[in-house]
Order: sequence, then C-alpha cells, then structure tokens
Amino acid sequence: MFEGFRVFDIAVEEGVSIHGVTGGKGPPLLLLHGHPQTHTIWHRLALRLAERYTVVATDLRGYGDSSKPPGDEQHVAYSKRRMAADQVAVMRALGFEHFYLCGHDRGGRVAHRLALDHAERVDKLMVLDIAPTLAMYEATDLAFATAYWHWFFLIQPTPLPESWIETSPANYVTRIMGGRHAGLAPFDPRAIAEYQRCLALPGAAHGLCEDYRASRTIDLEHDRADRDAGRYLTMPLKALWGEFGTIGRCFDALKEWRAVSDSDVSGGALPCGHYLPEEAPDAVFQHLSDFMR
Repeated sequence: MFEGFRVFDIAVEEGVSIHGVTGGKGPPLLLLHGHPQTHTIWHRLALRLAERYTVVATDLRGYGDSSKPPGDEQHVAYSKRRMAADQVAVMRALGFEHFYLCGHDRGGRVAHRLALDHAERVDKLMVLDIAPTLAMYEATDLAFATAYWHWFFLIQPTPLPESWIETSPANYVTRIMGGRHAGLAPFDPRAIAEYQRCLALPGAAHGLCEDYRASRTIDLEHDRADRDAGRYLTMPLKALWGEFGTIGRCFDALKEWRAVSDSDVSGGALPCGHYLPEEAPDAVFQHLSDFMR
C-alpha cells in the first residue's frame, strides 16, 4: 500500500523503536495516525504527497509495529511529551532537523505537544478532527461523552479495558471504526486487516489504553502548565474536521485552537466523518498541499 517507500525501525530510547515508512522527495512531512490505527491510515495520500514531499509516516509507540513498553503509575511512558520526543528522534535519525507536521486523532495530540515542546522543528502544523485535549475534557457533556464513550472506558485501571479488547481485537477495530458516520464502507479491507493484525500483537491493547490514560492525567498537567505559563503554538496551524463527526457538533474547533495559538489559525469542515485521510483523501490532499506549500 506504500509502493516504493522504505520501511524503517529506528531506536529512540533504550528498548523502544519506532516503525514507519518513508518515500518521496522534497521538504520533509511527518504524518501521525490515530486510534485504533497505524501509519496505514495514510495509504490513499502517501504516493501523491511523495511527489512533492519527503513523506515520513510512523506508528506511534504502543501502536502498529512500534514498541509497546509497559505503562507506569504516572503514565509517563505514554505521555504525549514522550511520544512527541519519539517522533523528533525519528526525524533527526532520518536527517531532518525541521519539518512539516500533520496528525489525525491521537496523532494530532502528539503533534500538538511536539509543536509546543519543539517549536523550532515544526514549520507548519495541521491537525485532523480534534480540538485541544484540555478543552475537550473541560467541556465534556452528555453528547460528547456518549459519542466518545471509549475515551472514558479506556482510561479505566488495567486490566479491565485491555482484557475486553484482547478478547477480540478484530471486533474492537470494526466496532470503533464502523460505529461512526459512514460505517466500514470507506475503508480498504487491506487497511482494516492491518489494523486488526496490529491490535492483536502482544502489548498493543495495553499501549492503546496507556495512551488514553496519559491524556487524562499527565498530559492535562502539561497542558495546564502551558496555559498558566502563557505558552502558545507559534507556527501557522490549520485544523480540519469532519462535517458529520463529533468535533464540529460538540466544539468550536477554530475558537479552541486559536485559544492555544499565537499565530495564524485557519481551517474548516470537510464533507465526511472522523477518518478524514480515508474518507476524504482528495480534499485532505488539496488542503495539505495548499497549506504546506
């Protein structure tokens, strides 16, 4: 699904390596995926983007074929700060000291933290179908909690959510992805099979849950510290979301991103649901190309 791309596994710290693919020519562009997926989410965009950019698409720690270290009581191992540092180490290992950055869902949250902690490395930032994590938790209401029930299930103490996922990882993938706007119709069966394969790997359910536990705990601490210190995003930012998804229905996404940014913020809704790179690849390609130019 990434014809001509090179596969890599790069060590980012002792015992942890990040898996991904890279290909193309031009300015470097890092793509980060969401839950419960892998870098495969970019398969409908990667080859076209590679005509203009050196594309790097990775599996976040805990996902795909990247390492899945055990969690800890403070969830530091899966903090977005740690996950962002992984990606900086990957890009440095590939020879890129600064780059364009685009993240969907969980990858968007890692991208947000990366752009705050390593602002000098990010030329432009695009986020897909998210509002800032702190804003979403602080504005939680019945509509949001019902639509994003998994946020509140996955943060429960181990091993409750892990054991439920591990009972049938394949069903978890189809339940989560098929339970949104368009069902499973938009997805390539090969991509679904890859997500299912990866979630069945040892430690994958735990890594996924730790990602969410970190977002509920240590990540909010870091976000509040940034707010208190007046630390803002400093690079141009574009936010896109699905017209038929939860973000546009429950949040004013542009308002929330402007509240955490000290630079130009633009964006809007696309005619799709949550999974923009797979549901509306042509529109995402055009927006990304125009914005990153």
